[in-house]
Amino acid sequence: MRIEVYGQPQGKQRARVCVRGNFARAYTPEKTASYENLINLSYIQALKGAPSPYWDKPVRISILAIYQIPKSFSKKRTAEALDGLIRPQVKPDIDNVIKVVCDALNKVAYKDDTQVVAIIANKRYGIEPMLEIDIDEAHPSCGGDTL
Repeated sequence: MRIEVYGQPQGKQRARVCVRGNFARAYTPEKTASYENLINLSYIQALKGAPSPYWDKPVRISILAIYQIPKSFSKKRTAEALDGLIRPQVKPDIDNVIKVVCDALNKVAYKDDTQVVAIIANKRYGIEPMLEIDIDEAHPSCGGDTL
């Protein structure tokens, strides 16, 4: 199943802590919570009302984070970026993108993110910034290693 999340890819931000009285409280930053909700809603829309087919199965996830080509790129660099010869080495780190995706799909696509047994993640440039997330059942016959 493919999920498309439009907009510049974002990563999972660190939890914030505030102290009120003698108690410390950890919370997820608003920007991260909003992005997780966007991923969550994109998955629900992709299901078209059906229940999640991955609720109790091992899953594999493929993430393609597509970043907008900087306006400062020349025509030559833009062409190289679109051909994949130049890859984005910008924030957010790919591990933070993986984390936000897995956490957003937790209790929506699958019961718990411990069910994720294989992940492939890439960063590329493209015309429209977005995340392309493919989620499938990890079949024992392929060891979950290939998509």
